[in-house]
Amino acid sequence: MNRVPARLPLWLKLAFTAFLLVMVPVYWVNYGPTNFLYFCDVSLLLCLVSVWTERRLPASMAAVGILLPQVLWCADFVGELCGHHLLGMTSYMFDENRSLFLRGLSFFHGWLPFLILFLVKRLGYDRRALPAWTLLAWGLCLVAYFWLPPAGAAVPDPKIPVNINYVFGFDDAHPQTWLPAPLYLLGWMLTLLLVIYLPTHWALRRWLAPKSAPGQATAEYPVRLALKQA
Repeated sequence: MNRVPARLPLWLKLAFTAFLLVMVPVYWVNYGPTNFLYFCDVSLLLCLVSVWTERRLPASMAAVGILLPQVLWCADFVGELCGHHLLGMTSYMFDENRSLFLRGLSFFHGWLPFLILFLVKRLGYDRRALPAWTLLAWGLCLVAYFWLPPAGAAVPDPKIPVNINYVFGFDDAHPQTWLPAPLYLLGWMLTLLLVIYLPTHWALRRWLAPKSAPGQATAEYPVRLALKQA
């Protein structure tokens, strides 16, 4: 039997795995295990699965979930760097109480979207990613809302995350007050689906839709017509 060649280079698999072997224990010690319930950290682990198994569904789920939010992260970081406070997503990157090494690891937000795009381009986009990621993300939101520290919670270490995945608003220091908390959570979950996940899903489908070879559609048309008339 002819061996099917790998679609992803070995150096990429080793480099990405090496990064996670450093990042995961460092984050675990500094931020605690709940940090890995953030959408971006879950997406890192999904990409690891795709990198080694070369299955397209995990990478496709990560693409649906975080491509647009990572663009916002990068924009927010540039804004903070220039002295303009936008969303506050990257304020921790300028916290001198965190080591440069710890903050430097968080620059994965900048290159992860390119890795995800490379993976879905090479492996293909799985349309099941939209429902799969949506259910996963909504589950993570419910866990964060009911069982994890809310915005403004007093925690023993200021690096321990609160308000994971923004289920209590966009300000980690204070929960939002313009809507009842359960109503805000429901609205936030629907917003994620309608504003982030669906548009990304449609864009990826359009970008990675299989293209017919020249003349293929013309050649297939008589066959379809004959079958229809039969």
